[in-house]
Amino acid sequence: QVQLVESGGGLVQPGGSLRLSCAASGSLISIRAMGWYRQAPGKQRELVATITSGGSTNYADSVKGRFTISRDNDKKTVYLQMNGLKPEDTAVYYCNMGYTFVDKAVFRVSEVWGQGTLVTVSS
Repeated sequence: QVQLVESGGGLVQPGGSLRLSCAASGSLISIRAMGWYRQAPGKQRELVATITSGGSTNYADSVKGRFTISRDNDKKTVYLQMNGLKPEDTAVYYCNMGYTFVDKAVFRVSEVWGQGTLVTVSS
């Protein structure tokens, strides 16, 4: 059973910074793409940033130039550095990971979500 544990959320003033971390644990062969999503109150979950196994990144227009996604494959961890935070960045942030595992001698692909971490940007 693969699980993700997120950390780093909290309350920050506008213009401030936070760094989110998401660490994977459990039995897996390899990690595929990883990403961060967020869901603000009353809104649908939206993509924030993704990073492929090769390190290619993709960002939502609303966070380009302010957020940076990175990964450490040895630590099975993905990070989200958030700078220049705005009140509209307030949301629960979720990490997502695709991974490969072996089930009865067969390679399979699955994905898992973290439990979410709350980021509040307010003065």
